[in-house]
Amino acid sequence: MESDSLLVDPTLAADVLRAALARGGTFAELFVEERESLGVRFDDGKIEELDTGLDRGAGVRVVRGTSAGYAYSNRLDRESLLEAASAASASARDGGPTQPVGLRRIEPEVRHVAERSAGQVPQDVKVQWLREADEAARAVDPAVRQVVAGYGDSVQRVMIAASDGRLVTEERPRIRLVVQVVAARDGIIQTGFHGPALVAGAEFVDRFPPAGIAERAARQAVAMLDGIAAPAGEMPVVIGPGGGGVLFHEACGHGLEADLVQKDSSIYRGKLGERLASPLVSGVDDATVANEWGSFSFDDEGWPAQRTVLFHEGVLEGYLYDRIRSGRDDVASSGNGRRQSYAHLPIPRMTNTYILPGESSPEDVVADTSRGFYAKRLGGGQVNPATGEFVFGVTEGYLIEDGEITRAVRGANLVGNGTGILQAIDAVANDFDTFVGTCGKEGQGVPVGNGSPTLRIARMTVGGTA
Repeated sequence: MESDSLLVDPTLAADVLRAALARGGTFAELFVEERESLGVRFDDGKIEELDTGLDRGAGVRVVRGTSAGYAYSNRLDRESLLEAASAASASARDGGPTQPVGLRRIEPEVRHVAERSAGQVPQDVKVQWLREADEAARAVDPAVRQVVAGYGDSVQRVMIAASDGRLVTEERPRIRLVVQVVAARDGIIQTGFHGPALVAGAEFVDRFPPAGIAERAARQAVAMLDGIAAPAGEMPVVIGPGGGGVLFHEACGHGLEADLVQKDSSIYRGKLGERLASPLVSGVDDATVANEWGSFSFDDEGWPAQRTVLFHEGVLEGYLYDRIRSGRDDVASSGNGRRQSYAHLPIPRMTNTYILPGESSPEDVVADTSRGFYAKRLGGGQVNPATGEFVFGVTEGYLIEDGEITRAVRGANLVGNGTGILQAIDAVANDFDTFVGTCGKEGQGVPVGNGSPTLRIARMTVGGTA
């Protein structure tokens, strides 16, 4: 077995698994990680921060039934790894030794490759990208007062060895450029933000030129300066492309993660096969989408990336599983076991969560709405997965009057219930866009993508001040 691409020699990995199962247990796993990163923060024409980092370590997990022991080390030598295995095995101290299966290398079915390594691009070139963004944002309008641009790239190399014989490796290159703009006029201050990202290399800037990212953020901030107070009450709401994916992720996606379902903390528990959404709604969680922010070849338990259908024409069809929760329900893992780093246990997490495009044109969706609210971009929000109730801020919104998008409005919130909103969707367009971010859960953050076309919710509560 070739070991040149392995972070730990396979013979040592096998010894660690044997040590982890020395006191019993149904399963053991060694997760090894090495991560190189660069981050640059450019504030008002100056470099405020430039950080580089290298982190490596390993975690050992021992599973016995529905419980797990976990220990980790930031050293990869034999003594440290065996010590971690011994500590993790304490959870199975009442059992007898279990023998792991011989390790066999598994090749990925999908790969997400960097065409041009970002690590080979000189730092002064990356700083120039941020300078271009700064200049482009300021050129949009004299009202632009502050521009903060950030750039980051990283390469995460992982190796996972499991007692069922799986041995996988993966290299995950990530790159992101974000711009936040503050605009002010007549005592009114508004912000705009745009921050695309990919699992890719320096070819990222061909798809997302820094100036284009900055101009989009600046136009959002400037447009909101002329906004009127948001209306309040129930009305039709059209959500722009990508925004529906954010809503789907927060208001619905977390409730489909199997740990919450099994804790009876999800409104979707026991409802597989039921029509919970409009027949126009089909949604998936898909880690196989080429080079998208939430994609990978293997999840953090070594399971191949998959495309999981969550809703098909309104019918709930699937939950998101990791290894432990899939065992409890006697189903296969959906490849959604994810962790922030080697210092964290894997738990069920979303990857790229999308509402799929429909057949209407976005222009027709708006034209068919005589009066309503257009939410072009959503901000942060709060969600209760047990009830599905949520509140989301709108960072860029407009009135719809006589079938046209008209005046900008400020201070709007969207209030509703996940299943109620899904059922109220009465138009789904054929366009599609994505928003990316870092999703937090149980103290862990992982990269996720959210996507949707333009869609309309027939009746939804808009919270405003007008």
